[in-house]
Amino acid sequence: MKITLVRHAETQYNTDNKIQGLENNKLSKIGIMHAVELKNKVKDIDYDVCFMSPLARCVETAIIMIGDRVKTIPDKRLIERDMGKLEGKLFSEYDADLYWDYNKNYKKDDVEPIKELFDRCNAFLEDLKTKEYENVLIVSHASPIRALRAIITNKDLNSNLRDVDIPNCFIEELELEV
Repeated sequence: MKITLVRHAETQYNTDNKIQGLENNKLSKIGIMHAVELKNKVKDIDYDVCFMSPLARCVETAIIMIGDRVKTIPDKRLIERDMGKLEGKLFSEYDADLYWDYNKNYKKDDVEPIKELFDRCNAFLEDLKTKEYENVLIVSHASPIRALRAIITNKDLNSNLRDVDIPNCFIEELELEV
């Protein structure tokens, strides 16, 4: 099964370098323009379905990208990582290495532990494997995309889980073995 992972387009929090987590921010004007660029990149691809995080920035990105030509299905397992008390703070106040260490599974400041993020992303993929889809679009956030990529590619969870940059409008096609 082909899986195309897309990170939502830019929000004002992205521009301000703030941690969004579950904040339900909408796309910025520039984000809307970039989502239109994504639309042009995928306009000739026939997706069977589009799964998306139900947070506004992903819903907006997905709707701009594919409109009503593909069924869109919100799935809470694709929401961004709950960043707890860090939401709204600057990224400079966040020790990403600590929160992305799979073995430490750090739980400070009410941040969703990394193993819980991986568990929900794995459950999503396991459900997806039971479907008859050939080409799936997934619009989500940086953290779930990192987890989905790691699971699909059988990445060593003891390695650097942040070794790939996931900027706004990131798009990557992977093969999910079913």
